[in-house]
Amino acid sequence: MKTKKLIILLLIIPVFSACNRNKKYDRTQFFPKIELKAENIPNKKNLWIFILAGQSNMAGRGLVESQDTIPNERVFSINKNGEIIIAKEPLHFYEPSMTGLDCGLSFGIALLNDVPDSISILLIPTAVGGSSISQWINDSTHRNVSLYSNFREKIKTGQKYGTIKGILWHQGESDATSAGTIETYENQLKKLIELFRNEVDNLSLPVLIGELGSFSDNNDGWQAINEKIREYAKSDSIAYIIHTDDLKDKGDKVHFNSEGQREIGRRFAEEFIKTQK
Repeated sequence: MKTKKLIILLLIIPVFSACNRNKKYDRTQFFPKIELKAENIPNKKNLWIFILAGQSNMAGRGLVESQDTIPNERVFSINKNGEIIIAKEPLHFYEPSMTGLDCGLSFGIALLNDVPDSISILLIPTAVGGSSISQWINDSTHRNVSLYSNFREKIKTGQKYGTIKGILWHQGESDATSAGTIETYENQLKKLIELFRNEVDNLSLPVLIGELGSFSDNNDGWQAINEKIREYAKSDSIAYIIHTDDLKDKGDKVHFNSEGQREIGRRFAEEFIKTQK
């Protein structure tokens, strides 16, 4: 009898452990179950819009936790149908099997601390993982998204509701893989930001650029891209660099962890506030 009970116990333990593991690492465990449509949209003057663009570290791969889904009545986003909703993470919806926590909501909430009470924030996601800067410039279709066309469409959507105040850009990991794309990155970044500002019809539009992290197996390549970003910013007085060298990855040596994403959002907000002073 004791032997039989021991066998049953040995069979149950692995199943129980597997269930716990799946629960612990369930990427969607805290994803919002309900989408809250915006009922009271501020007037255009009081709705500041920010476009989130780039590849996977902007699209978000961090673990969404309960704190990332607490809504704020002054921070909005859009859904895949272009409707304005109350912002909850994850904001990006282009890669449903991979999307996780990005820096957007953290940015929006941090920004509220330094803007007038009459101002609300609309965050518009356009980032797609794995995209190179040339794919953005050439409007390539990547993971079923025509990158620049989608960006243009989202700009038009935003301008119906408010004023576009800035672009948050984080990209470069894909371009860090070869000497050729590293070499041309500064010029490519200049070209793309010119396209962005022309699209918004604001040549003085602030662009905030996040550096790549310092945890990659290809760290030399990533730091070479960071150097190109810094060189570009020297020639553009309204481009601002967000430093990330002290932030950690989520264990894959590619993507920022949840704490890192929230901190990047706060740093984007700090830099943007400097542009207003």
